[in-house]
Amino acid sequence: MLIKSVNGKSPSIPEDCYVAENATIVGDVSFGANCSVWFNAVIRGDVNFIKIGDKVNIQDGAVIHCTYKKHPTIIGNNVSIGHNAIVHGCVVHDNVLIGMGAIVMDNCVIESNSIVAAGAVITQNTVVTSGSIWAGVPAKKVKDINQSDFAGEIERISNNYVMYSSWFKEE
Repeated sequence: MLIKSVNGKSPSIPEDCYVAENATIVGDVSFGANCSVWFNAVIRGDVNFIKIGDKVNIQDGAVIHCTYKKHPTIIGNNVSIGHNAIVHGCVVHDNVLIGMGAIVMDNCVIESNSIVAAGAVITQNTVVTSGSIWAGVPAKKVKDINQSDFAGEIERISNNYVMYSSWFKEE
């Protein structure tokens, strides 16, 4: 893993987190408990800070970045960030699933208990309302979670990633 200080700021990663050997974490990045950062993920806290809560998984190839002098990236608890997603200069509240290949742009807010579908593009300054599913390019609300087959998926995926990371910690 590449863990690097930038401008005197170093990543803070608790011992109970799993970071894959080829993940990159640089600068002003802090993690809560039981997080996992998977293969080829990049978390760049070089131009602003990134704060990540508890039980967050950042899957393979995902990129977390922020905006210089404007927007840090703040991620709550129990969040799954899918393979190859880009989360940039935004706020993601608790219990959120950001699907594979999704893009969340500057100054967006993803409220709690919501899903950003795979491949969705959440354009700048958008608020994804709590309890909703957003999909498409540009993304729009498509339904409420409680009226979908996805109820319970956010918690299930987050718990699974804690389990998966335990397999790698044993090696």
